[in-house]
Order: sequence, then structure tokens, then C-alpha cells
Amino acid sequence: MSENKTERRILIVDDHPVVREGLGRLINHESDMSVCAEADSPKAALEAISEFRPDLAVVDITLKVGNGLDLIKSIRSRYPNVKTLVLSIHHEANYADRAWRSGADGYVMKDEAPASLLGAIRTVLSGNKHYSEQVLQAIEKKALEPDTKDESPIERLTNRELEVFRLIGHGQQTRVIAQELNVSIKTVESHRENIKRKLGISNAPQLVQQAVQWVADEAS
Repeated sequence: MSENKTERRILIVDDHPVVREGLGRLINHESDMSVCAEADSPKAALEAISEFRPDLAVVDITLKVGNGLDLIKSIRSRYPNVKTLVLSIHHEANYADRAWRSGADGYVMKDEAPASLLGAIRTVLSGNKHYSEQVLQAIEKKALEPDTKDESPIERLTNRELEVFRLIGHGQQTRVIAQELNVSIKTVESHRENIKRKLGISNAPQLVQQAVQWVADEAS
């Protein structure tokens, strides 16, 4: 690690070792920043922040244990000086508002060019937000129009329920979802019932149909 006194310290939170390694190489190649720690879960991330005191945490939304957006809330509450930047496979239009409300300082897609990610990191470290203009306009419009009559039913889902809904849309069965999220089958079943109630769905086939359609819309 460089001994540059102006070097900013970055924590990478992602449950895929290959992603962490790739991000680490990219960031450590820069003269003004370096990776001080890596974590694959919210618990490990909070422990790393306590020990290494990073300037910024790059956080994936989808983690096998816990949820990136809930982690960001915890970071903002416990370590308000630590900046947070979401790096996600999920399209901005569906998740950026949730990231904003969780307290994230920016949002970057994983398919963006490396230079875009590095630029976003520097923007956030400088004290500014990094969201696309389109997303900022949508967030501002929503803030100015608090009436939620036309709110999408999806907005009623919690972050964890949204994650379960996404996995259902990818064709995952309850047992597989429970394994992937490291929770009990009973917990997933409870999430499924809550999702059906909030979305006005009466049965399991309808739930799968809507989840598949939502995933397809997200990818388009």
C-alpha cells in the first residue's frame, strides 16, 4: 500500500471474491486512493469500518447475508463521516431512489466503464453526490409531490421483500431463496405472504407472474 498521506481509504463490500479482487486492483492502481479492507456481509463491513476507518465504502445492494441498503443506513447512523457509494447490477430507475433514501452518496452500475467508477468515487469523496441527472430529477419530483396515490405498489415493499421478489422473478424456489439469503424457509414464506398482501396478489402463480414481469421490465 502506498504511503501517500493524501491517499483516501476505500472499503469494498461485495459477496463475490472476483468482484472484490477486480475492484481492488482498479482502485489500488490510483495514486490518490487505496483499498484498506474488504467485506462480504454487513456484519463484516461494520467491523472493518470500526477497525480501518475508511473514507468511503463501495457497497453492493445484493449480498448473500443481509442487504446493502440496510447496511448503508447502519453506516450513516453509526459512522456518519464515512461516505457510501452503491455499485450495483440493478438499474438506477428501480433502486436509486431507495439508495438515496437509505443515505447513499452515489449510485453506479457495475457495467459502467472503470473510469466512471473512479470518477464517482472521487466525486463522493469530494463531498458531492453522484447520481445521474435523470435520477436526481425523479427524486426531486417525488420529494415535491408527497401525495402517494400514484405510488407504485413495489414501493411498499421493504428492501428485503424486494430482494425476495427479485429472486422469485428469476425463477428461484423458496428453499433456494432461503439458502441464498441465509434465512429460514419460514422467513421467506413470511416475506412471500407480505409481498402478496402489499401487491394485492391472491395466489402463488400470480406472484411468480408479476415477479417475472418486473424482472423483465428492470432489464429492459
